Amino acid sequence: MAVYQIENQTIRPEDATFDTLVATLHGTKIRPLCLCRNPGVAMYVAKINEHCILKRMPNSGTEHSPSCDSYEPPLELSGLGQVMGMAIQEDLSGGTLLKLDFSLSKSGHRNAPVPSGKETDSVTTKGSKLTLRGVLHYLWEEGNFNRWSAKMQNKRSWFVIRKYLLHAAESKTAKGLDFTEILYIPENFTVEQKDNITQRRQAHLMRISASDNGTRRLMIAIGEVKEIEKSRYGMKMILKHSPDFIFQLDEDLHKRLTRRFNSELSLWDTKEGTHLMMIATFGVNAVGSANIEEIALMVVDKNWIPFDDVYEHLLLEKLAIQERRFIKGLRYNMPGSHPLAVAVLTDMEPPHALYITPTGASKEFIEAQNALINESKMPSWTWDVTTGGIPEFPSIQEYINSNKSSTLPMGSESV
Repeated sequence: MAVYQIENQTIRPEDATFDTLVATLHGTKIRPLCLCRNPGVAMYVAKINEHCILKRMPNSGTEHSPSCDSYEPPLELSGLGQVMGMAIQEDLSGGTLLKLDFSLSKSGHRNAPVPSGKETDSVTTKGSKLTLRGVLHYLWEEGNFNRWSAKMQNKRSWFVIRKYLLHAAESKTAKGLDFTEILYIPENFTVEQKDNITQRRQAHLMRISASDNGTRRLMIAIGEVKEIEKSRYGMKMILKHSPDFIFQLDEDLHKRLTRRFNSELSLWDTKEGTHLMMIATFGVNAVGSANIEEIALMVVDKNWIPFDDVYEHLLLEKLAIQERRFIKGLRYNMPGSHPLAVAVLTDMEPPHALYITPTGASKEFIEAQNALINESKMPSWTWDVTTGGIPEFPSIQEYINSNKSSTLPMGSESV
């Protein structure tokens, strides 16, 4: 449980005076201390929707204990390091500016772009602006849905996912707009509440219903895909929690979607219990139909943790079975040809970074992965999938005093 020091007073979030005391610090130079470490780690007070909360100082996540909610792995181990400070700009007021590489408007003559998140090794503006997939990864990480511990078992539902994604969008701006104003995430659908849900959705979408000099405004939708099927004039995507609000996409965009996100679609189709998440920009035409302009997909496991391939799925599954606590690394704008720490174990001190060397990994991938491991101060564990099953994970007691990479037998244990 979190414990903080505010001047000479020790206080916990569950204390009756906590919210009042934190609110008095907003706008002052007083820095509360998180006592997960000794001495404490400085925090700051942010005001979001008239509510004051404690937040970690920018780029201070690694200073916290791995057991602390404010802990964050080194940025360079995931795609976050590429975009933080450039595409994602935080300030000490609690606000965050997001720079987007996709449009929130549509001219009548402009064709739909290639589905977002395309694999590319181009170095141009890779970290200066967020792709659609990068936005989804950011909100997922801000909502803490890339974190797992045994106490989270059976506590995640669409109601919870939606609630914390909306919280994550608060205090964020993009292209001069409040991010919550341009974000649509469907409510839990029930037949009994259908009319009320429809009214709230229509009210939210009214802000993009009008066009300006032939330019239509767009919004961003996030939802769980139920099915993709043929419609009368193209294809349609039905979200699980808005079955009465259909998203249309033309056949050309659908073909590019299935080509670019073939891996995600295959994993969703073959791995039981997985969820397919969609993020898309869309407009609403004169008759109220939603038309997708740009789209990205992300597959998550039964615990709503994102994964990129079958090896990551196996790894996450085994970590969950063994009741390990970890943080999943997300790619953001980073292509699959670049290595990252798939996860960081946070139930041990020091934490350990977990890496996977996939089948068919190129020489360049292996060299880059070795460089990432060697340049990191964090102890590492690697699974070379060509050697067999998942090796034993580092045990909390055995590696608690480790200084660098753990020496582990490759393929010592089958999945």
